[in-house]
Amino acid sequence: MQPPADDGDRLSATSIDPEELRIPKKSSLSIIVICNCLLQVSFFIIVSSSNEYAKHLGGDSTFSGIVIGIPTAISALALIPIIRYDKGGYTRPLNISCASMILGHILYACAYQTSWLYLILIGRIINGFGFTMWMYCKRYCSDARIVGIRRRTTLASFLVVGQGLGMSLGPFAGGLLYKVGFRNTVFNGFTSPSWVMAAVWCCFWVCTRLFFVDVPKDARYTSQPPSQPLTESTPTTNTPSPDDDKEKTSDPITKDTIPTYPPPPTTTPTPKYKMSLTQIGVLSCMCWFAMTCFFILGAWEANLPVFGSTTPQFHWSPTASGNFIALGGISCFPFLILNIFLTRRISDRLTLLFGASLGLSASLVFLSLLRTSKLNYGSVFMCWWGVALGFNIASTTPVSLLSKQLPPAWNGWVSLAIQYSMYTGRVTGAIWGGSGVKVGMMNYIGLQIGLVGLGLVMLMILWDGLKAKRG
Repeated sequence: MQPPADDGDRLSATSIDPEELRIPKKSSLSIIVICNCLLQVSFFIIVSSSNEYAKHLGGDSTFSGIVIGIPTAISALALIPIIRYDKGGYTRPLNISCASMILGHILYACAYQTSWLYLILIGRIINGFGFTMWMYCKRYCSDARIVGIRRRTTLASFLVVGQGLGMSLGPFAGGLLYKVGFRNTVFNGFTSPSWVMAAVWCCFWVCTRLFFVDVPKDARYTSQPPSQPLTESTPTTNTPSPDDDKEKTSDPITKDTIPTYPPPPTTTPTPKYKMSLTQIGVLSCMCWFAMTCFFILGAWEANLPVFGSTTPQFHWSPTASGNFIALGGISCFPFLILNIFLTRRISDRLTLLFGASLGLSASLVFLSLLRTSKLNYGSVFMCWWGVALGFNIASTTPVSLLSKQLPPAWNGWVSLAIQYSMYTGRVTGAIWGGSGVKVGMMNYIGLQIGLVGLGLVMLMILWDGLKAKRG
């Protein structure tokens, strides 16, 4: 009797198909992981100073939240056209991403000199075309043409490490550059983060052109049989020779003279895959958690600078807010590294349950702190740490788990569905976080608790359907 798929790591190394352990070329994989990290840095580097930048140009905190969240809305609109253009590869989306990030950061920085508030919004809108690469990073790490089934969650964990690093480095670098200031109209505390990122993306684009090797055009999914030459499937008819004619006339009744014809070709159409109700439920559950994780992370990132600057106990500057956000992310980093190794031993559904439960616990503690007004630096930090670690870990599983349960050819559409869910969470979360003080912090955190609670109910109902191979 074969062991269940969930217990795949109990098998000895010799009993595992080497195809299940396949990984892409290391230089190309490094480009994808670094790209994911730079996208996170670009998204978050303005968080610590965007509120002050928007106010300097005549905006408010809600406009700042829109500036933070708008790139993901644009990215969602741009994904479908780019998918039609990518031809199943990754080079073209990488080029689009690099070009968009460079131009968008430059426009964001130029808003200070022009004193035009909406130029920072235009710059972030152009950045949105670059953020389409988020979906391709996830698709690359679960692409059955280059990644074995027992390495997809592991590679997704690498992306989460880059995600955590970007979430820490972005606000820290933004806050540090804001504090240094550089007192001039071109390179100052508001504009320097964008100028620095534009230069970084230029260097990365050069490295991409030099080292990234795309998926071969003739690469096939492991579940697909190789195509047969046309000559093998085309029936042939033999032309009778003169000797055969003689045999026919001499003995027309002989069995050997009866003409034989090849059997008609049998064509078996490829069966159309149809999802079961359980798989539809699993897909819905994964989309819900993808949305929830990034809604909460985006909300906290956007809310902490506003909440910290208006709370009497803190009165944080943009630099202090950036340092606080970065400290929470940096303290998560060792645990995210550990998660890379644990994914080979712990099933995806347990990883998701642990991450969501940790994030929910931290949110409940923060709610109790708000109710009792016992806020201090240490208690708020522990809540932020629990939220950041929990929902980063939970975001590891959606794409990799679905790629193990659905046909490999569906990977592109599955990645798209998960990415749209994440985009929805990022946009609404950033706006909700920027408006958190206005709507009331109790309402702000209460909505997050409700979203996670509903997701955990779905997780428990679909628990058996979430079984998949580890790694």
